[in-house]
Amino acid sequence: MISIVCVFNNTKVLDNYLLKSLKNQTVNYELILIDNSSNKYESASQALNKGAKKAKGKYLIFVHQDVDLHSKNWLEKVEITLDSLFNLGVAGVAGKSKEGMVTNIKDGIPPTFLSKFKINQPQKVQTVDECLFIIPQTVFNRFKFDEEICNNWHLYCVDYCLSILKNNLDVYVLPKYVYHASHGDSFSNSYFIVLEKLLRKYKKDYNRIYTTVWNWNTTYSFRLQKTWYIIRRWISNLRILITGNREYYL
Repeated sequence: MISIVCVFNNTKVLDNYLLKSLKNQTVNYELILIDNSSNKYESASQALNKGAKKAKGKYLIFVHQDVDLHSKNWLEKVEITLDSLFNLGVAGVAGKSKEGMVTNIKDGIPPTFLSKFKINQPQKVQTVDECLFIIPQTVFNRFKFDEEICNNWHLYCVDYCLSILKNNLDVYVLPKYVYHASHGDSFSNSYFIVLEKLLRKYKKDYNRIYTTVWNWNTTYSFRLQKTWYIIRRWISNLRILITGNREYYL
């Protein structure tokens, strides 16, 4: 059985996306909803660690409220795929390695594929995106989300993936389609606060940290990288505004 853990702050969005796509799944599942509409939790790490304590499933799916699983047998098929993976630490539906973005999903309004390169089998990456990722219960019993480093709502899965790789487990992207209504870009200061801490934390372990947002060098000036990222994003957004096409912008 799979346990689904979701932090939500908007019941309408939750109902229209995640819950709607869960209604007719072909297998049983455990649903753990964490209401943060009153900002009870300070971080995703804190909320998800608490929710995961209640989980009884073999696999824990951590998913955003605005994700649509798209098919009625999504959970059934994904569990079969997970059972076939060797040395599984984390699996997601979108991820990044030095070779580039790996995903079959769409996001944003209107829905747009994040990558022109589709996969038909699980592929190893360095990190996966927070919109939907899966951790075996046996792994999560050993490793929790870092509430000290990831003390807001960003990069908690990136941190988890990097930690898992250090402990000789693998990170995969699954060849599964979902739709994520939100667009994953971030210009928020809170994102950069956690990012800077991650670059310091893993400076001795990784030369680069590959995320679905950008690639970050652990030895280069953080301020210069941040500035360059923001400039590139403004240029990209201007191009999208002019052309009306944001497909494959990554």
